[in-house]
Amino acid sequence: MSSEQPQPRPLIGVVDYGMGNRRSAEKALEHVGARALISRDHAQLREADGLVLPGVGAFPAAMAVIRELGLDELLGERVRAGVPVFGLCMGMQLLFDSSEEHDGAAGLGLLAGDVRRLPARGLKLPHIGWSEVRWQQPDTPLAEGLPESIYLYHVHSFVPYPADDDVVLARAEYGEPFAALVGQGQVYGAQSHPEKSSVHGLALLANFTSLCGRATVPA
Repeated sequence: MSSEQPQPRPLIGVVDYGMGNRRSAEKALEHVGARALISRDHAQLREADGLVLPGVGAFPAAMAVIRELGLDELLGERVRAGVPVFGLCMGMQLLFDSSEEHDGAAGLGLLAGDVRRLPARGLKLPHIGWSEVRWQQPDTPLAEGLPESIYLYHVHSFVPYPADDDVVLARAEYGEPFAALVGQGQVYGAQSHPEKSSVHGLALLANFTSLCGRATVPA
């Protein structure tokens, strides 16, 4: 009989700044085997093995709240410590340097690039619905066990334009191709809503959870 103790489930903090599908993200993470905690408390978020940054709404308003709560500094600190971070939908956009939405605003600067309105080529905005997402870098940990193309649910009018094309893990198309999944170091982002994307979305969150379980970082 083995005396090995089972590894504890990774604790993933869902960053609470009042905008985003926090409960949906929490439930999806728990469904794939994580322990999830919705919090804006810095001490609690420092205890997490990984952080998810959700987002629904306007980029400038989101960044104003994030800065007021000091969460911009907290996220930067945890990234420097090696903690995996996953931005969902607008949360992905917030990872970049800036956005032109409304009057424009500076972002978290965790990934180089800016966010611009999606050139939909006559298609209706926002882009709402399921889109095929094709891997550009199938060796990323997020792609483990997934086919070469997956289907994810999107709701957005803006997309990031990374300064380095190597950051783009996968692309989708709506009017023109756009960065659908990004990653650099331990920082990841999905322009979609993985928590609302059925099997493939849950698989992305499961892969991120596994990544958090492998990361060993200081509190």
